[in-house]
Amino acid sequence: MTVPKYDDIEVGLELPERIEPITRADLVRYAGASGDFNIIHWNERVAKDVGLPTVIAHGMLTMARGGRVLTDWVGDPGRVVEYGVRFAGPVPVPDDDAGAEVVFRAKVASKLDDRRVRVDLEARCGEEKVLSMARAVVQLD
Repeated sequence: MTVPKYDDIEVGLELPERIEPITRADLVRYAGASGDFNIIHWNERVAKDVGLPTVIAHGMLTMARGGRVLTDWVGDPGRVVEYGVRFAGPVPVPDDDAGAEVVFRAKVASKLDDRRVRVDLEARCGEEKVLSMARAVVQLD
């Protein structure tokens, strides 16, 4: 993939939308890889006991899936020089084969020095915002 050229990018450019399914199997794989076995990510009874609608996706898993918007666009994960989010709401993951669907949208918010741009991301599960203040700095050619 070709890295976007800084001079060709305009503020307001929308990156391609990305729809990410998250299933219970994804939660198991993420827990194993990350070591995060918090019970609210796998035990529906406990999740409901603490006020959640069902088990929820790991926040860092949701954040990582949003990062794919950036890496798909820029073609090289090493060009994402900063990336941070605040978690605005949970991603409830139903006990079915479809799971949850998180929709990620992003746009270039500003052009910075040294051929870098700031990209703002939005993440929603249904009508609910699940990430806020999701921002990245990406190095372009």
